Amino acid sequence: MTKRSYCRYILRMLHVVALSGGKDSTAMALRLAEIAPRDYAYVITPTGNEPPQMITHWRKISNLLGAPLTVATSGKSLHGLIRSQVMLPNHRARWCTRMLKLEPYYNWLEQHIPCVSYVGLRADEESRPGMIFPDASGVTMCFPMREWGWTIGDVRAYLDARGVTIPDRTDCMDCFWQTLGQWYLYWRDNREGFHEAAQLEVWVSEQRAGTFTFRSPQRDSWPASLTDLGAEFAAGKIPERSLKMMDARRAVGTCRVCTL
Repeated sequence: MTKRSYCRYILRMLHVVALSGGKDSTAMALRLAEIAPRDYAYVITPTGNEPPQMITHWRKISNLLGAPLTVATSGKSLHGLIRSQVMLPNHRARWCTRMLKLEPYYNWLEQHIPCVSYVGLRADEESRPGMIFPDASGVTMCFPMREWGWTIGDVRAYLDARGVTIPDRTDCMDCFWQTLGQWYLYWRDNREGFHEAAQLEVWVSEQRAGTFTFRSPQRDSWPASLTDLGAEFAAGKIPERSLKMMDARRAVGTCRVCTL
């Protein structure tokens, strides 16, 4: 490739920001728009199972960026995939992240090559490799916050300065990684959604002639099934210890699940 053709290749590359909506991708997107303004494509990968606060957050970020958010999807929601797979995701079979987030994003990028993909990995996350594409794929990966030397402290300070608050939940409502306290808050604040998740457990168990739950039975002394867990909550039992641990993690900004 000649120097002139290479320059033309670079100029026509689409610049894509992977915007999960978590603190890191949000800070990266806003900062990029400030220091390197261009016509970015801000791509989100919704699962159809986000809490309402997350949808509101995406709208706010879109307004701050002054640009629409592009949706990359497999065409199915989390619940749709559970029914087609006849399987609940779990820590040994985390197909939900792959099928609902990674693959739709990869497929979207492949349809828009050549492109640069900006991913929000920090400088203090050296052990996380990020997304990897073959050299000949036409997708160039870029990790701006590592180039800036940004750590978790820099991300928090930047978001505070911009007046941006990240929702407590940026992942699925029906996530097997949830703590007991988060299941309780889900039951308390979104009874309809909790009941639908409980019914999914029942449906999968019936289809597979076994007992299948989002929660693992050995995780704690509380019931594993959401039907039984909801009954405990309805009886007035509150997981105080788990809620206190959640408050402590929230105070230091600890994330429970890594997302795009």
